[in-house]
Amino acid sequence: MRITAVTCVKNEGPFVLEWIAFNKLLGVTHFLFYSNDCSDATDRLLDALQARGLVRHLPNPAEGRNYQMEALKDARNQPEVSDADWVWVADVDEFLNIHVGDHTIPALIEACGDPQAISVHFQFFANDGVDTFEDRPVIEQFTRSHNPDLWNGDSAIEVKSLVRRDFPLQYYGAHRPFFRSKLAPRKRPRWTDGSGRDVPHRFLVAANPRRIRKFPAHGARAFATLNHYALRSLDSYLVKNDRGDVNRENRAFDDSYWRERNDPAWQDLSIGRYLPRLQSALAELKSDPEIGQLHAEAVRLHRAKRDELLTKPQYRDMQEHLRTAPTLPPAEIELLSELGIAS
Repeated sequence: MRITAVTCVKNEGPFVLEWIAFNKLLGVTHFLFYSNDCSDATDRLLDALQARGLVRHLPNPAEGRNYQMEALKDARNQPEVSDADWVWVADVDEFLNIHVGDHTIPALIEACGDPQAISVHFQFFANDGVDTFEDRPVIEQFTRSHNPDLWNGDSAIEVKSLVRRDFPLQYYGAHRPFFRSKLAPRKRPRWTDGSGRDVPHRFLVAANPRRIRKFPAHGARAFATLNHYALRSLDSYLVKNDRGDVNRENRAFDDSYWRERNDPAWQDLSIGRYLPRLQSALAELKSDPEIGQLHAEAVRLHRAKRDELLTKPQYRDMQEHLRTAPTLPPAEIELLSELGIAS
């Protein structure tokens, strides 16, 4: 089975090898990376991986601000995507945690009955008081999250999607594919959640623009969860804040983004099943002298950026503010206040 992962990156150098190694364990056979404006050796590391046939690396084609959507539009015409049996669109802080069979994407597809798309729900993993960036697997360092059924005072959270090659595609979105608007009902794709259940009709047809990328998570993760490490260490979050993101240039993440994702109420160690093989796969990648050196350079530059940022008063203030910010999401604090319960 040919499975292609598509992602966009900007200054993600320290985390690239883990994400590649992990996805290869899941059964991903091809990688298509788009990068833009990297200053931490991400692009040079990807070029070296491309030279060894491990990934394909392209400059992001976006001329405006919407980097991810422009890249996905281009990706559809690249052979890694057009020749794939399945396409997985995700970011390098997202790890598909499969709970069935041999814990691979083919096992998930089989468990779901081989539909034309599978949408898997996010579980946001908290910073949980980790200040310092460490060069070791993210999935090992961060093990606490919100209750997977509840997030930020809501019972509906977002998804990312696997897409089969015969999906009646109009275009790839960052969270889900879209089929042609005038497609006859009988030709609509079979589309399941991470428990193999049909997705809700309004999600299927994107009937409500405010909910096109999410639906209730309760009962939807029997076969798979999407672990999202959006915060990582406080060091890395400061660097991320400076960078912006791959969707919008110079976008700043304010404290609401941090607080909404830093709820450590729930411990989930299940992804640890992959760690022994992940460690071996990482060691093999780093054993290549050039790959190992470029990874080490990315780590050094990541730390150097942190040090540079902390010479600025606004970043020292941000660091202290986030250290002391409540771990309950704002919506939950508001609800407790309405109920007269101290948080």
